[in-house]
Amino acid sequence: MSNSTTLDPAPLQGILASLERSDDCLIPLLQKIQAAYGYLPRPIVLEASAATGIPASRMFGVATFYEQFHLEPRGRHMIKCCRGTACHVKGGPRITEAFKQQLGVEEGQTTPDLRFTFETVACLGTCFLAPVILLDDDYYGHLTPEMVEGVLEKYG
Repeated sequence: MSNSTTLDPAPLQGILASLERSDDCLIPLLQKIQAAYGYLPRPIVLEASAATGIPASRMFGVATFYEQFHLEPRGRHMIKCCRGTACHVKGGPRITEAFKQQLGVEEGQTTPDLRFTFETVACLGTCFLAPVILLDDDYYGHLTPEMVEGVLEKYG
């Protein structure tokens, strides 16, 4: 996890300089911070709070309410494993376990090398591929636990 001594404040300064101050600037502000840093680092959010006068409690409240915001660093590659009905019936839980074992993380976690973030989602809308995952923008369907290692190797 990053700390305040390794975070460059320059992107935040640029964001604050370009920010159009209004009552509804909070979500765009958080989006810009996340785009610049890859997540919402606590020290940066606190600095933004002090600079804008928006209470930090409000900023963190919004950040934790919306799924688009992340308070921890995310991996370079996002793995979304479907847990919908069709995937469940066709072995999805075994696929989830295989990814967790290969990556050494639980659902919602990021590998220590920041290579992958693994999460499960309610449905990917590709039931004909069940069981299926979405890795970045690539779908992998009809998966078996034995295929997981090969899929991960493609994302060095």
